Amino acid sequence: MDNKKPKLPKRMQSKQSNNSIKNFGFFALLLLFGLIIYASAHQPNGMKEIASSTAIKDNNSGQYSKITVSSNQLDITKKGEDKATLKTYVDANSSLKEQGFNTSKSSITYKSQSSGSSNWINLAASIIPVILIGAFLYFMMRSAQGQGNQALSFGKSRARLYGNEKEKVTFKDIAGSEEAKQDLEEVVEFLRFPKKYSGMGAKIPKGVMLVGSPGTGKTMLARAVAGEANVPFFSISGSEFVEMFVGVGASRVRDLFAKAKKNSPCIIFVDEIDAVGRRRGSGMGGGHDEREQTLNQILVEMDGFEQGQNVIVLAATNRADVLDPALLRPGRFDRRVNIGLPDRKDREAILKVHFHKKPLSKKTDLDALAAKTAGSSGADLANIANESAIIAARNGHNEISPNDVTEAFERVAIGPERKSKIMTEDDRITTAYHEAGHALVGHVLPDSDPVHKVTIIPRGGTGGVTWFIPPEDRVFVSLVQFKDILARGLGGRIAEEIKLGHDRITTGAGSDLKSAAELARDMIINQGMGNKLRDQVFHVDEGMMIDRLVHERDYSEETAKVIDEEIESLITESANRARFIVKANIDKLEALKDALLEKETIEADEVAELLKGSKLPQQAALY
Repeated sequence: MDNKKPKLPKRMQSKQSNNSIKNFGFFALLLLFGLIIYASAHQPNGMKEIASSTAIKDNNSGQYSKITVSSNQLDITKKGEDKATLKTYVDANSSLKEQGFNTSKSSITYKSQSSGSSNWINLAASIIPVILIGAFLYFMMRSAQGQGNQALSFGKSRARLYGNEKEKVTFKDIAGSEEAKQDLEEVVEFLRFPKKYSGMGAKIPKGVMLVGSPGTGKTMLARAVAGEANVPFFSISGSEFVEMFVGVGASRVRDLFAKAKKNSPCIIFVDEIDAVGRRRGSGMGGGHDEREQTLNQILVEMDGFEQGQNVIVLAATNRADVLDPALLRPGRFDRRVNIGLPDRKDREAILKVHFHKKPLSKKTDLDALAAKTAGSSGADLANIANESAIIAARNGHNEISPNDVTEAFERVAIGPERKSKIMTEDDRITTAYHEAGHALVGHVLPDSDPVHKVTIIPRGGTGGVTWFIPPEDRVFVSLVQFKDILARGLGGRIAEEIKLGHDRITTGAGSDLKSAAELARDMIINQGMGNKLRDQVFHVDEGMMIDRLVHERDYSEETAKVIDEEIESLITESANRARFIVKANIDKLEALKDALLEKETIEADEVAELLKGSKLPQQAALY
């Protein structure tokens, strides 16, 4: 291993040399300042030098009150004055009386001879406080200008520079997202072999927008591009551009792009660009808003790259719909790479990556786990792998068992069990009927997902859980599937109402009713699945509060009334379907309720056995 320190570039050496000169000059000024103070403190004030003969004459005539003798110097104080005002020099080898002084006329004091060391002590006592104060101020200024606190450098970019790490992220380290990696491989080719494309007259794309749900690996893919191309990688968040003072963000943008051009070829990665790149004119501040000033500077910088700079901007967002159109036009962000949630095959590959360095039992079936985790992102799968290791360690296992993985999956998906929560017997019965109602309606409806597990043990923020998992990944959801989801979501409240009476319904169905209302509104407004408003969609601004206040909805009050009627109709229809199913299978509901009270948790196979023979009444069928 080579332990030699890396040689710094000339400009860095020059910068360090300049800093050393500045530091030396600073402390030299401090020392000079201390010497001046010392000299001023030891310079007698108002002293006047007189001849020895004059001093003898005035002393003998009684004009002096005090004489201080120090070697051959006399410091004389006249009567009526509070400090020495005169000094003279006499012969140090003879006494004052021998020289003609009448010693009875004034008080004479002999000052002992101070050594050279005392002079140094006096000098140090004067200079040290000055040096300490100066050093304190110096280090305060240096810390204020450091990387941790840029109080004196608002306009400097805070982007982190990567590229010299020993273990770089490459496409091989990322499982799934094959289509996205193919699109980004061309960016790597542009950076590594620019002449290959410039020779054909092709221009290097200036920007690539990564769009995807949270946790899908947008940042990791951006780092993999830099790792594959082996170029510097500047990373910054969109929110780091925006400050309280107008113009600071624009200054940071200029500084970032200036650094990137000096280090080209390189990559600039702006995470969560929607924090600064939202559509202009949507705020209350007009063109003087700090965020819009920053966005304007980004637009100018991206459109002003010189030819041959080989600087590519990667940006990530999960809200591409709110970005300014000028940011997305060709010439700025030329490409848009959509990164979706992983499918079953990709989920299995991602799980293998995250379990690779963990002692996983050979009995664990990652393919089955991938099948159950439909709709999970890469971050969710990483969390499941980490939770599995934590649970295995807590239980004292030498390896991660299938039960540890199952518990981790359920903890991440529906929350941890709260077995310590005390429930009364009436609450347990109510919860059992509620969860049995969900399971029964979901089991009977033909287009509903199968029941995976039913429990009356509180998990997360719920009193119990009925868990439905789709058997396969879905790209689209049909109208009948939506209606079955609504009906099974209302099955718990309907079961309570039928078995306990309308006056005995509880707040346990609050989250179910909220979810049903949101789903019904989405079906009407965004999916065009209403009866009167079929094949029509209505935009609703879901941005910031200011956006909702400024922009009016794009439909009338009459249409809003029809939308409310459509939502009410969907909810009523779903509740009636659930009511018909529960009444037609009341014996199955009781059997499932009794099993839940006895075992508290029932798995999919046992649920299917208990509900075997359940029937779908004609009134609950959609076709």
